[in-house]
Amino acid sequence: MFSVLRISFAQNLVKSNVLGAHLLHPTCTKSKGIGSISTRTLSSVQETSDKSQDNGRDFKSYFPEIVRQLKGKAKIYDLDEGKHFERVLEYNAQSGKLNRGRTMVNTYKMIVPKTDLTEENLKLANYLGWCIELLQGYFLLLDDIMDGSITRRGKPCWYKLEDIGLGGINDGMMLEATLYQVLMENFSHLKCYTKLMELFQEVVFISILGEHLDLRSAKQDVLSFTMELYNMLNINKTAWYTYYLPVACAMYLAGYTDEMAFRRAQKLLLDIGYYFQVQDDYLDVYGDPTVTGKIGTDIQDGRCTWFVVTFLKHATDAQKVILKESYGKNDPKCVERVKKLYEEISMLEIYKKFENDTRKTIMETVEGISGGLPKDVYYMMMGLLHNRKS
Repeated sequence: MFSVLRISFAQNLVKSNVLGAHLLHPTCTKSKGIGSISTRTLSSVQETSDKSQDNGRDFKSYFPEIVRQLKGKAKIYDLDEGKHFERVLEYNAQSGKLNRGRTMVNTYKMIVPKTDLTEENLKLANYLGWCIELLQGYFLLLDDIMDGSITRRGKPCWYKLEDIGLGGINDGMMLEATLYQVLMENFSHLKCYTKLMELFQEVVFISILGEHLDLRSAKQDVLSFTMELYNMLNINKTAWYTYYLPVACAMYLAGYTDEMAFRRAQKLLLDIGYYFQVQDDYLDVYGDPTVTGKIGTDIQDGRCTWFVVTFLKHATDAQKVILKESYGKNDPKCVERVKKLYEEISMLEIYKKFENDTRKTIMETVEGISGGLPKDVYYMMMGLLHNRKS
């Protein structure tokens, strides 16, 4: 396990009531011997990734049901009969890879007995997965406004549409509100309902604080950036909702009550989330916008990223002077100057070594797991990150 999870804050952010025991799901219970699964090899990760996509079509098919349900309620309070509400949902929630929602559904399928994979339980799992995607849509919509982004998922950012503008802020809040409506309408009869509500609220709280750290750091002198700062904003802004939330949702829905099982999963999932965010930092600088669907802005926005913090560790005093003059400037020449600095110290080679070493460490940790979640849950996630391009 690499150093970020040895930082004390990562062990103290989730309150005990989120990780405590809850009453069992009325129809979905944790099977005996759930942790006994055959050891997998590093070479099997890509195969797991391919299998994890099998549920994509089924997952998408639930979205129109959720839109109809939400639009029906919006009509009560909206003079345009929920048409704008529907447009917000369809533009911002259903595009992208939908990996967070799919991960939740696939994790659920892996940890419950096959006899519990009934039509009703699968519907609940998919609806819960869409709650995570609604949260993702909310975060991205507001993030684009704060970053001044131009495109998202291969199309103009929502707020860039002529008739939206800063009204998109309210639309973002609308997306967050919808996930709680979905939970209330479809899960309030379940004994895990309170735990799910607490989990979402806690993760939203942590993620918003992470976004605050990210925005605040952009106003700092780039030479003051540290790995400690980066670790904190990375974990808080991304890892909790991208990796811990989907798995914890699946565990609660499946009837898990063992607090230690949640803690063990949390520790490894935050490691994977950290790895994911560093990949994101790489794609922002070096990714192909036609593939990523987004034009990177971390350099011109002055973000505290793994790349700039790592650069500071290797740079000469003269290189740091150039960085200070160029970083955080919305000027193509300044952006190119920063990329040239990265090239001078072979940042891509440093990154590739970090990526390989981190991947190896995580996979070795998974191999050593006994008990708790099936190893296939972690293999699935690592498979999705293998040779990631977007």
